Amino acid sequence: MPPVLNVSAYKFVALGEPHVLRERLHAQALAAGLKGTVLLATEGINLFLAGDALALRGFLEELQSDPRLAGLPVKESWSEHIPFRRLLVKVKREIIRMNHPAIQPQAGRAPAVDAATLRRWLDQGHDDAGRPVVTLDTRNAFEVDHGSFEGAIDWRLSRFSEFPQAVQARKQDLEGKTVVSFCTGGIRCEKAAIYLREAGVQHVLQLEGGILRYFEEAGGAHWRGRCFVFDEREAVDASLAPARG
Repeated sequence: MPPVLNVSAYKFVALGEPHVLRERLHAQALAAGLKGTVLLATEGINLFLAGDALALRGFLEELQSDPRLAGLPVKESWSEHIPFRRLLVKVKREIIRMNHPAIQPQAGRAPAVDAATLRRWLDQGHDDAGRPVVTLDTRNAFEVDHGSFEGAIDWRLSRFSEFPQAVQARKQDLEGKTVVSFCTGGIRCEKAAIYLREAGVQHVLQLEGGILRYFEEAGGAHWRGRCFVFDEREAVDASLAPARG
């Protein structure tokens, strides 16, 4: 097993006084020798960290001792080297920017589909109600170019904040279908699914845990290419191993 543990995790949850939490988490991550990014906002937490496995798991255990962050879903992968140059712990207006304040995932999640069920639906060409299934890539265009689900809808976004406008222009293309929104780790497709439902798209689900969880539980079935990640690994393959070049 390569020596460096990489984790990604997010949770939409109401966090009062995120600046206070920022100071504590920065000190703890620094003491553990971790590198990467932790984003905090009143809507929740989003993190990408790497380091010694024992130290990183200890940090996560302490993090989840906060009742607001208990049960934080964590995705793991491994690498030979730490793929981050420094540690950043920042407070932002949103942990993933959409610029649409009415969308508040911390108030309630959109329904989700797990990896095994999505793979089965894609195998059979329809969901359990007989509706055609379409996958909707909510990532930026340059990420999609590294790889995506076969036949996924790609609106060539240059940033996630363009998603609401794209929905309003093209939501008629989604009528009568079961739409599964997806992204790398789940954070963007969670907000996207809520927006789609509020925009009147009737049958919408988010892919639970995003592409990385799909790779863990369903392998590379129906996937073509690699998955871009925002660190020095650049991309991972369906085994979650670094896939440069």
